[in-house]
Amino acid sequence: MNGRPPGDPKPGTERLPPIEGTPAAPAVARPSEPLRISLALQGGGTHGAFTWGVLLRLLEEESIEVASISGTSAGAINGAALAQGLAQGGRAGAAAMLDRLWGVIGRGYAFSPLRNTPFEEFIWGPDLSRSFAWQAFDTLTRFFSPYQLNPFPIEMNPLRGVLEEVLDLGALCTHPDAPRLFVTATNVRSGKPRVFARHEVTLEALLASACLPNVFRAVEIDGEAYWDGGFLGNPALWPLFDGKGPPDLVLVGINPISRPDIPQTAQDINTRVNEIGFNASLMYEMRAIEFVQRLVDQGLLKPPRYQRLFIHLIEDEERMRRLGISTKYNGDQDFLNTLREDGRAAADRWLAENREALGKRDSVDIRARFL
Repeated sequence: MNGRPPGDPKPGTERLPPIEGTPAAPAVARPSEPLRISLALQGGGTHGAFTWGVLLRLLEEESIEVASISGTSAGAINGAALAQGLAQGGRAGAAAMLDRLWGVIGRGYAFSPLRNTPFEEFIWGPDLSRSFAWQAFDTLTRFFSPYQLNPFPIEMNPLRGVLEEVLDLGALCTHPDAPRLFVTATNVRSGKPRVFARHEVTLEALLASACLPNVFRAVEIDGEAYWDGGFLGNPALWPLFDGKGPPDLVLVGINPISRPDIPQTAQDINTRVNEIGFNASLMYEMRAIEFVQRLVDQGLLKPPRYQRLFIHLIEDEERMRRLGISTKYNGDQDFLNTLREDGRAAADRWLAENREALGKRDSVDIRARFL
């Protein structure tokens, strides 16, 4: 016996009130709560437009709710736009905020000196590495620092204007309904990561997280100098493991981890060094996660101090391998829109193949992928 009077609906269902003269309506299941996830968003210059597409696709899924976000560089900027949009306008507001962000980035690129000519665009597509503008930029930044090229503290970062136009970080910091947000930067003097929680995320924090040291002067916050967070956390995963967030962590990867061929040209070698360097911290964190999760599965570490996490990865390595390092500086709107659609397609494939894994298991083999 289940203790319920005969005819009572099962827990989790309800009966619609009968209409006079008609049979009683059958029991109807209440809609289930959306599955809450944490997002980890990698940085990688304008390749962050791939993440834009992923986020747009995830926002379409009513069954998935973003509870926490950790991002670095472009991932931090995507994360801030997503968090503010969700807090102020729900899913539609978040999609509109991301569209606006990347629209402003594309519009600003129209005035950038780092552009292919129409002829170069026709021959080489989004690759800037053969253009005179890129070669001059590459040579200057190899031999002269931002302090030598800009000896006076004059603001030279075009990203500042983009963020000022799109984001309201003061409102984001204090909004009660915004997802948790973590932004990582690298402390230049100590060599340690600095993770800014949502109430600390200012314009300077986002600029610090995206500060490439060979291009921009270090960003100073409270007397400390910061560079791009990708050196020590691309993105930082550990802030998401404090027990307050959901067990499902979805990593959006835009830096290829593996390549089948050994690079031969200087540009290809530079691209591969960049990928390895900006994936290094992620590899270390994934190894630590795999070790701890194995102990949890074996019962050697027990909740509530240790919880079982489920790791997921949305990426398109085959596509991103075809893009050299120079394309991370390419903000042409057509190129950004192409990356957006690539990201949307990658998220669509992942959802089709792995949606049922949420809340139940990993959808990526951590040992095979990261160890």
